[in-house]
Amino acid sequence: MNVTGGIVLCGGHSSRMGRPKAWLPVGNETMLGRVVRLVGEVVGPVVVVAAPGQDVPELPAGVRVVRDEIEGRGPLGGLAAGLAALRGECDRVYLSACDVPLLRGEFVRLIVSREAPPSASGSDALGGASRLTMPLIATRLHPLAAVYSLDILPVVLAQLAAGDFRMTRLPELVPSRFFTEADFAEVDPELESLRNVNTWEDYEEMRAATDEHG
Repeated sequence: MNVTGGIVLCGGHSSRMGRPKAWLPVGNETMLGRVVRLVGEVVGPVVVVAAPGQDVPELPAGVRVVRDEIEGRGPLGGLAAGLAALRGECDRVYLSACDVPLLRGEFVRLIVSREAPPSASGSDALGGASRLTMPLIATRLHPLAAVYSLDILPVVLAQLAAGDFRMTRLPELVPSRFFTEADFAEVDPELESLRNVNTWEDYEEMRAATDEHG
């Protein structure tokens, strides 16, 4: 199998926004619907991971909603739920948050289609082949715009069981590679694909940008 699926996380509390970000309108779509569509144009199958009992807006046909049944574990818990749901359907996934409406398909396509330069990071417990490809921009890791192999699920579950919910811990545990600003220069020079919406001001700026660029 050489299939890349997609996971979109929407279970956050949106505390700074004050309302569920997944439902915010972006053009004629919801924010979640837009991100799912953009991810699904490059990879598939796609699942959305929501919190227990969370209402989710209408999604494109074929997109499943799964739940992280244990609350409070953050994006790492969502990754585990998504990986478990996609077992047997793909061998790796592109992981995205739902609040990146300026995501570019070319950005996703680059990460899933081309290996990043080798790095010395990561444990050899799963062998030397890369199991994680992640942007590393100005010393900051971006785990919610990365590609994860399905076979790291036991590592993720062990980390959750240990009570460590840090997504940025994973590159220390599995063989990893990283993209830098220079790698995205041709497909997303302003790195808008990494621009998430946390506040109402962010949302207003994003809507202006989507009106301009579509």
